[in-house]
Amino acid sequence: MRLPETRDLFAREFEFPVSREIVIERVGETELEAPTGQNETIGEVLARCETEEFNSPDSLYGSLMTFVSDGFIGRKYYDDRGGFTDPEDMEEVQF
Repeated sequence: MRLPETRDLFAREFEFPVSREIVIERVGETELEAPTGQNETIGEVLARCETEEFNSPDSLYGSLMTFVSDGFIGRKYYDDRGGFTDPEDMEEVQF
């Protein structure tokens, strides 16, 4: 399942508020497709989240977005403005 599709899944599957435990029990095995191929399940993502109860599909989706692994963020340190790409290579700039 693609990550943006999960919000609709949550709205269909749950009555809110809902506990993290119930979410993991019902849809925890659902695999999320990462652009890099490093897929993980909803349960794996929510295991990193400390929130015990979600009040809406949006809050659950927001937590999911917060705790997905680096495989979901695209190119790390990418800057389309032509700047530095690696924070370790960055030097202090004075104006």
